[in-house]
Amino acid sequence: MGVSQAIPLESLAKPEKIVHDRPPMLAIGVMIWLGSELMFFSGLFAALFTIRAHLAAWPPVGTHLDTIQAGIFTVVLVGSSFTMQWAVWLIEHRRRDEARRWVIVTMIMGALFVSNQAYEWVHLTTRWYTNSYGSVFYITTGLHGLHVFLGLVAMAFLLFRMRGRDGDPGELAAFQGVSYYWHFVDVVWIGLFSALFLLK
Repeated sequence: MGVSQAIPLESLAKPEKIVHDRPPMLAIGVMIWLGSELMFFSGLFAALFTIRAHLAAWPPVGTHLDTIQAGIFTVVLVGSSFTMQWAVWLIEHRRRDEARRWVIVTMIMGALFVSNQAYEWVHLTTRWYTNSYGSVFYITTGLHGLHVFLGLVAMAFLLFRMRGRDGDPGELAAFQGVSYYWHFVDVVWIGLFSALFLLK
């Protein structure tokens, strides 16, 4: 007479970490799209450095920039890349409630950065019509700010998608796609901050 063996509960549990057997198509599509975005911002940087090459001083005399304040919010934006990546790690390990909280933290940090950009736009003494530096400043920071805002919208959709108890099969791919985009806008801002605020 055979003796039945109890199946350990651990063997019935879900795997600790979600692992894709191949790269998700959504993540691949986002990376391809970011390639086109890279070309777009490369054109802006080319225009920026072309204008810089024809100016005796950069920024022009009379342009008052608050480099310290901009630097603080640059650190905030760069820090949001780490909080977003932590949220991706949490979702990979099925810790959805914690991941949701860190997405909210990332959104708050991104919103603070956009708010500071709006403040700079209002209080910068140099306007978009003052000189070529003003034109390139408003164009580049404005387009970048728009990209940050779109990233915040994407995170809001992530939170909406996570409203249920259990995630769907495409949830991790969506997280990864949004994180790639967010890291991209952060890296672009480091370049813009260096060129607009630090380059002399």
